[in-house]
Amino acid sequence: MDRLAEPLVAKLEDRSARVAVLGQGYVGLVVAMRASEAGFEVVGLEPDATRAAALADGRSYIEDVPDEVLQAALDRGYRPTADPADIAGYDVAVISVPTPLHEGLPDLTFIESAGRMAGEHLTAGALVVLESTTYPGTTQELLGPLLTEVAELTAGEDFLLAYSPERIDPGNPTFGLHNTPKVVGGIDQPSTDAVAAFFGAFVDQVVPVPGTGEAELTKILENTFRHVNIALVNELAMFAHQLGIDINASIDAAATKPFGFMPFRPGPGVGGHCLPVDPSYLSWRVKTQLGENFRFIELANDINEHMPHYVVRRITSLLNDDRKAVNGARILVLGVSYKPNVGDTRETPARPIVEQLTELGAELTIVDHYAAAVSDTFAGHSLHDRIEPEQLGTSDLVLLLVDHDTIDYAEVATTAARALDTRARLPRTRAVSWI
Repeated sequence: MDRLAEPLVAKLEDRSARVAVLGQGYVGLVVAMRASEAGFEVVGLEPDATRAAALADGRSYIEDVPDEVLQAALDRGYRPTADPADIAGYDVAVISVPTPLHEGLPDLTFIESAGRMAGEHLTAGALVVLESTTYPGTTQELLGPLLTEVAELTAGEDFLLAYSPERIDPGNPTFGLHNTPKVVGGIDQPSTDAVAAFFGAFVDQVVPVPGTGEAELTKILENTFRHVNIALVNELAMFAHQLGIDINASIDAAATKPFGFMPFRPGPGVGGHCLPVDPSYLSWRVKTQLGENFRFIELANDINEHMPHYVVRRITSLLNDDRKAVNGARILVLGVSYKPNVGDTRETPARPIVEQLTELGAELTIVDHYAAAVSDTFAGHSLHDRIEPEQLGTSDLVLLLVDHDTIDYAEVATTAARALDTRARLPRTRAVSWI
């Protein structure tokens, strides 16, 4: 093994390495918990002082990290902090910060900020790992030079540098960090060896790839695959409705084929920190570096971004069937997070739907048990954590946007005077329509 990686790998094997995780959100906090469970001394850097204080008090804001898991980590020595100086002396730094879009373009300011913090405390022989989803080339072209500039150390000569795409699926009861294969790629073999040894300490399977570019592309490929296929079924759903065909019945039938098909379901659009964002990073990279248009991604973006408009059109049509206008209609909205059983509302398609219905004059009542746990408002409306019985019967239309397990679907189906179900969870009746 290379002279640069060997001392660190030895520290990783005997659990004496000190780990700093920059960013304590849906990804970073989970990594910090698993690293702590594996026996490492872990510091979690969370720039939001309020959130850092909540973690220090044993109060988790992430559904996948229960309070008791957080408290156990605190008892082992896990230290959440808002002070970058507290990460000094790290052997491994994991950067798990957001990579949003700003006016349609990649926004890497969080990576740059975290990179500077990591660089200020970078020492010879340490490993820096980027987990944030980004375009191929970011690790070597942006993060590496930034660390070198700040620390006056050279990647591959003085310190190790790698990329490992996060694969956290919030709310997934089956697959977590420990049993989801972890792709890793370093700028050189010693960096790959080191990052593999680190994640191998608490992940069941590590999958090395030739370099950071391959690792970066892996994550974007996974999400682009989903994004494109969701766009396909969303457009099919619109046409199937016009043709009088049950798209979900066709998907169910196609899914009986034991090979060559994977079911995707239509919905009101895509949300979260991945699907509406990650493919655009790849499209931007291809456009800026190669001068080419990534037509599949651009088409998928166009279809999925317009699904909220389609939902509003369907609502208008259903109310019109009852001789009612959207203006003044009482609409009960069920679910506004970006996926079931989580409270995260980032990039949720519910937002443009709620905003459009509000502009049209609808009177909205919003119920989301999970989102209400983290915020009391959404798009200017109060958030309620449960459905009041009278709301179902007195609403002109019930709009199911997110199929949380906390919803009593039988009650909704039997009580609602009119419902539009964007998730195919309600039985189709005279009163219930699917998109």
